[in-house]
Amino acid sequence: MSALEKYILAIITTNPSKASGSTAIFNCQTKDEMDFVATNLEAILDGIAHGIGDDLYIIVKH
Repeated sequence: MSALEKYILAIITTNPSKASGSTAIFNCQTKDEMDFVATNLEAILDGIAHGIGDDLYIIVKH
């Protein structure tokens, strides 16, 4: 059995109804705040931020 290679580290959103589950979810008030949080978490978690629409980012470990 191989180890898990890719997984979602965090979700950042301005629309909480679009995010659920057991991963870390960061709810932001504005798009600017969401961009700031995504950029910082990308560096802190050593992951890659992917924009999924205008109101959702995921941070993925590759």
